[in-house]
Amino acid sequence: MKINHSLPLEYSTEQNRLNILGFWIFLGAEIALFGTLFASYLTLVNGTGNGPTGAEIFEITPVLIETFLLLTSSFTIGLGIHAMRIGKQKAMMVFFAITILLGLAFLGVEIYDFIVYIHEGATLQTSGFTSILFLTLGTHGAHVAFGTVWGLFILLQIKKRGLTPETTNKAFIFSLYWHFLDVVWIFIFSFVFLKGMM
Repeated sequence: MKINHSLPLEYSTEQNRLNILGFWIFLGAEIALFGTLFASYLTLVNGTGNGPTGAEIFEITPVLIETFLLLTSSFTIGLGIHAMRIGKQKAMMVFFAITILLGLAFLGVEIYDFIVYIHEGATLQTSGFTSILFLTLGTHGAHVAFGTVWGLFILLQIKKRGLTPETTNKAFIFSLYWHFLDVVWIFIFSFVFLKGMM
C-alpha cells in the first residue's frame, strides 16, 4: 500500500480516494431517495382527509430543539475531523462521541414528536399527508439511528487501531454521511415544518 504523505491521511492511498469517490456516488443515490420523498410529500401535503393538518400538529419548540441538536452535531463532527487531521486522536474521539450523543438526543425528541402526533390523531393510516410525513421523517430518523451505530463502531476501531489511513478514511466518510443528514434536515425543517406551520 503506497501512502502519499503530502495528502491528508484519509486521502493518502489510492484505495482511500476510491472509497471517498464511491461514497459520493452513494450519496447521489441518497439524494434521489430523499428527492423522491420530498416530491411525494409536496404532492400529498394537502391530502389530509378527515385527519389533522400540519398546522394542527406541528409544534415549533421540539422542531427548533431537533434543528439545534443536528446543526450542533455537524459542527462537532467538523471539529472531530479537524482534530483527526492534526493527529489529536483523543480530541477527535471526544468530538465524535459528542456527535453521537447529539444524534441520540435528536432521535429522542423525534420519538417524542411521533408520540404527540399519534395522540393528536395523526397515524400512518390517517391520511395521505400523515403517511408521507411519517415516511419522510422516519426515513431520515432511521438514517440518523444507523449513523449513531456506525459512528460508535468507528470510535471503537480508532481506539483499537489508532489513526491509520484506513480508520481516518472511514471516519471521514462517516463525516460526509453525517453532514448529508444535516442538509436533508434543513430541507425537512424548511419545507415540512415551517411551510406546514404557515
